[in-house]
Amino acid sequence: MRKYNINSNLISVVKNLYNTATSVVFCNNNIGDWFRTKKTKIMANSKEPSKKEIKVNGQILERITKFKYLGSIITDEGTKPEILSRIAQTTPALTKHKPMWNNKNISISSKIRLLRSLVISIFLYACESWTLNADIEKRIRAMEMRCYRRLLGISYKDHTTNEEVSRRIVNAIGPHFDLLTIARQRKLKWYGHTTRSSGLAKTIMQGTVNGGRRRGRQKKSWDDHIREWTGFKLRNTLRKAEDREEWKAVVRRSSATPRRIPDLWNW
Repeated sequence: MRKYNINSNLISVVKNLYNTATSVVFCNNNIGDWFRTKKTKIMANSKEPSKKEIKVNGQILERITKFKYLGSIITDEGTKPEILSRIAQTTPALTKHKPMWNNKNISISSKIRLLRSLVISIFLYACESWTLNADIEKRIRAMEMRCYRRLLGISYKDHTTNEEVSRRIVNAIGPHFDLLTIARQRKLKWYGHTTRSSGLAKTIMQGTVNGGRRRGRQKKSWDDHIREWTGFKLRNTLRKAEDREEWKAVVRRSSATPRRIPDLWNW
């Protein structure tokens, strides 16, 4: 931890938190110069809830279950609340530009460019950290179709299928990547970039903790997607990611749709 210039007093606090025999942590006054107890919260990531009270200079730190950091929701429930929040944020962003979508003088391809830059960019923020499941993927597809329907002026009363909506989009701009494929590519690219780096992000991504796994079916983890999408074991992906060009080829093969228009879909 000293490698990353973390204060020595904070290191002692973290070590004491792992001491199961200690129910209360006290810090000396030297930490009070920069440690703001009113702004400091505690969030535990454990299946077994802890009732320990963490005290700093006599003040109990508030225990929370979620917080927002750099615009993303961090919670003990995984990334689902963050993804649902991103989906919800697209609705007001889409409605805000309604006059633009209704403007007949703007071509469909131009509207899609605007949609990607003004609405979809909000949704895809920090998608590299997401862990997807079947329910989340279904919600993302529904959100994408809702955006296209609003852009094309299709009402739910028209009884137009998603296949027909997709066909109209393809006719307007040609073959393209859907949002799930874009999120998959970004995640794989970030994995390769972090693997080739030498920082704290790599340490966290490749690090392990003590303890065993619970009985029954395990929850899908972040790196499970890397194995599923690439078809390689994790140790093999680490070796392949060290070579930038080889990993680019892996990302292309792992994409669901191998067709792309570079000038229109260059992110």
